[in-house]
Amino acid sequence: MVPRYSRPEMAAIWSPEARYKIWFEIEALAAEAMGELGTIPAEAAALIRQKGGPRAAGISDADLARIDEIERETRHDVIAFLTWLGEGIGPEARFMHQGLTSSDVLDTCLSVQMARAADLLIADLDALLAALKRRAIEHKLTPTIGRSHGIHAEPTTFGLKLAGHYAEFSRNRARLVVAREEIATCAISGAVGTFAAVDPKVEEFVAEKLGLAVEPVSTQVIPRDRHAAFFATLAVIASGIERLATEVRHLQRSEVREAEEYFHPGQKGSSAMPHKRNPVLSENLTGLARLVRGYALPALENVALWHERDISHSSVERVIGPDATIALDFALSRLTGMIDKLTVYPERMNANLESLGGVAHSQKVLLALTQAGLSREGAYRAVQRAAMATWTALGSEDAKTFRDNLLLDAEVSEKFDVATIDQIIDPQRDFRHVETIFKRVFG
Repeated sequence: MVPRYSRPEMAAIWSPEARYKIWFEIEALAAEAMGELGTIPAEAAALIRQKGGPRAAGISDADLARIDEIERETRHDVIAFLTWLGEGIGPEARFMHQGLTSSDVLDTCLSVQMARAADLLIADLDALLAALKRRAIEHKLTPTIGRSHGIHAEPTTFGLKLAGHYAEFSRNRARLVVAREEIATCAISGAVGTFAAVDPKVEEFVAEKLGLAVEPVSTQVIPRDRHAAFFATLAVIASGIERLATEVRHLQRSEVREAEEYFHPGQKGSSAMPHKRNPVLSENLTGLARLVRGYALPALENVALWHERDISHSSVERVIGPDATIALDFALSRLTGMIDKLTVYPERMNANLESLGGVAHSQKVLLALTQAGLSREGAYRAVQRAAMATWTALGSEDAKTFRDNLLLDAEVSEKFDVATIDQIIDPQRDFRHVETIFKRVFG
């Protein structure tokens, strides 16, 4: 991922230095397990740790260049690493990688990296959830118009809007916890996964030390349905990001102007038009969400490998592993900041709510008329007559409110007097159960 959309802690997980440190740890743990089992001399395992540990921990740019130099000759990344490591360990290096295949190292390392990335993403979601909860409670009873098809529907509150997103990201957090558990899997089973040249106890030892579960049957690779589920979960989270970003983009439109991204002192919205205050953060988030979703498909296609393994998945994962997690980490952090500083305009929300003359209260009148004796069809016709009369005259000299048009309708005025109409269309009736919803969402 390009530096512009990378945060240091997540990017570090995918650095060559981090990868080689994990590779060494896998090799050293496997050697220690074999030393205990007597497969290799225990002294050799101790020397591998003693000499190789500092070498891996202090890996430098010169060391990375040396590994790359060896790989240009061997055309094999794991062999290149083992050769470089052996240069610093000495003769005991021959006891490394006994009975292992490259995928044991590569797949187990990838599991460690993805689990670490998931931990950061879970922390990101916790920060976002905290921001959403705070702003939802702040605006629990801030009236605004709900929209369906982009058209005014019925009143809601801005807090309820945010509570809905909070609930979605709570579900996403739970999904990510499950995906992390599923991906945190170790395979040290040798060529084609039969343990022909390595004891299963080695795998159990390495898995326990790395905080991973044992893969029950790994062929020569960890099955890629695990990875597909992980990247699919990231894609679902990205869709939640875009849904919230799209809401902000709409609310910031000049014609709506109910909420907008915080505009920093000295910020410029346009190189040509000094008045502009554009929703650049939410638009950026929309684009990043598209990227993260796009990584789910190749992960799904990686599931179908030939026989016990091939490497068609490898090049894909070298790209999507870092890019998907780094992009999502950045997006969640950006979204948290955007929600935390979101500028909200309650007065504008109320003005928009009433901008169509009160027609948003039509369902309450419809239901009241049916309870007063009109058929549903008759009540619908009467309320729609008043609503359409209000809607079509908006902005004209003859404009009347929905309330006025209801009182002018013979079928309605026969059932209700002015006081009853006012009671029926009271906006506070829409918010009677907001507290119940908040208790369901926030506890």
